[in-house]
Amino acid sequence: MYRTNTCGELRLQHVGRQVTLAGWVQRSRKMGGMTFIDLRDRYGITQLVFNEETDAPLCEQANRLGREYVIQVTGTVAERFSKNSKLPTGDIEILVSQLLVLNASEVPPFTIEEHTDGGDDLRMKYRYLDLRRPGVRANLELRHRFCLAVRHFLDSKGFLEIETPVLVGSTPEGARDFIVPSRMNKGQFYALPQSPQTLKQLLMVAGMDRYFQIVKCFRDEDLRADRQPEFTQIDCEMSFVRQEDILALFEEMTKHLFREVRGYDLGEAPFLRLSWHEAMRRFGSDKPDMRFGMEFVELMDTLQGTGTFPVFNEASYIGGICAPGCAGYTRKQLDELTNFVKSPQIGAKGLVYARVGEDGSVKSSVDKFYTPEVLAALRAKMNAAPGDLILILSGPDAMRTRKQLCELRLLMGERLGLRDKDRFALLWVVDFPMFEWSDEEQRLMAMHHPFTSPKPSDIPKLDTDPANVLADAYDMVCNGVEVGGGSIRIHDAALQAKIFQVLGFTPERAREQFGFLMNAFRYGAPPHGGLAYGLDRWVSLFAGLDSIRDCIAFPKNNSGRDVMLDAPSRVDPAQLDELALDLRPVD
Repeated sequence: MYRTNTCGELRLQHVGRQVTLAGWVQRSRKMGGMTFIDLRDRYGITQLVFNEETDAPLCEQANRLGREYVIQVTGTVAERFSKNSKLPTGDIEILVSQLLVLNASEVPPFTIEEHTDGGDDLRMKYRYLDLRRPGVRANLELRHRFCLAVRHFLDSKGFLEIETPVLVGSTPEGARDFIVPSRMNKGQFYALPQSPQTLKQLLMVAGMDRYFQIVKCFRDEDLRADRQPEFTQIDCEMSFVRQEDILALFEEMTKHLFREVRGYDLGEAPFLRLSWHEAMRRFGSDKPDMRFGMEFVELMDTLQGTGTFPVFNEASYIGGICAPGCAGYTRKQLDELTNFVKSPQIGAKGLVYARVGEDGSVKSSVDKFYTPEVLAALRAKMNAAPGDLILILSGPDAMRTRKQLCELRLLMGERLGLRDKDRFALLWVVDFPMFEWSDEEQRLMAMHHPFTSPKPSDIPKLDTDPANVLADAYDMVCNGVEVGGGSIRIHDAALQAKIFQVLGFTPERAREQFGFLMNAFRYGAPPHGGLAYGLDRWVSLFAGLDSIRDCIAFPKNNSGRDVMLDAPSRVDPAQLDELALDLRPVD
């Protein structure tokens, strides 16, 4: 046996026992005639003691050990004279009698400690070393516990875990596909699945009734903190259900996961529900962070036409938020806010502010354009208290301006410490629009996907007013992050054909792309619907992380590259010849 115990399990009750441990050298300290080594494995750290007076050659051997050497030691568990309350094993140490070097190590490119000196790029290149750090390892352990809890819960509700193919056909809707050339079918391509959407619908047609899968999905999208080119979904589908059945079940599952994995009680009350239109009107986002207020107040009737400020008088939307206790912001702080909203990422033309004094008076950056009475009305409309700071944006496009105001709201929430990662606020956003207009394609696109069912009451609008059709779709939002989404699906072939028509598909193209699904609907498809959770996003929220990258074992960087494997990379020309592929020159 390489070890009788791990480096995290020995305690005072084991004093006097002879044990064998194996692991990595975390650090070494020489004090007089004694050498102390911290030995680390996945389970913890145990202090080893080598005594020059007891065994000088063994102590000399220990002095030659470097960081990250893999060693095996045998010795006796003893009570520590100077205990370490920060370690679970801090009451004991091992008096070593035998030492075997299992593998030497070069000096690591960064210190393998909780607070490392390695930058992101370096740690990504040596990810297998980064994973030795306790915090990163803890994220993967949390992910493991989360997956176990998901499987146990869904199994208890009658779900079957069923695998679906990774090599599928390319679909024209949604994000860009990753495509895979076929050697046996030259000139033709598989795609990696963006989700198992049509396949899980076919499982419902097959009578599986309740399906789930913890599954890899692939989307060739621009990356950000909560997006990777490959990510993991908890994909679920149910037959003979309505929207209310799905929301109730997955609300129960969410509370179970918080309680069992995070140790956080969400309470018994149902989650808040907002319609998509209400969420956009009140918060400028379909994933609002509800840990704090600062709800938008529309100010058109208060500020348009009541003064001579041309920006407001020509705007299509004027909205404001009230930041509590911020009236003392300095000129520099206000300039920072102005530069933030005017940055290319936000795109606002400027920022108007108003301070509410302790006496209730209002001083604004547009005082010369408005009477004191109008500014008093502004304060009343904003329900601002003494010491508050009113921040106002306006613009020619209401939706765009609300989104800009949303970014400002989130920034102020962060500055005021209102976005505590140890607090959680969840809600459902429901009643999404069925379609959204694409300027690039010059046509309506499916807001979710083309298999989402419209609200039954809105089906007649498909012929007369498709832009205002609502979908039986829903998203779950946690702390401003979309953690899951789904819909009731279309199970009628005629309705599915109608949706394809609205989306601009010819009947021939619809049959070419989705004929297998429409054909399946002819053989008794049940009413069905489902939801997919973003596993990476859930785990990152539970762990309090800023990026999903830190809870994925081997993630890609912001350019979509795996710097550890140096992928993507060029392939041998012989492989291209075998696939009958030619490459164009790349600038």
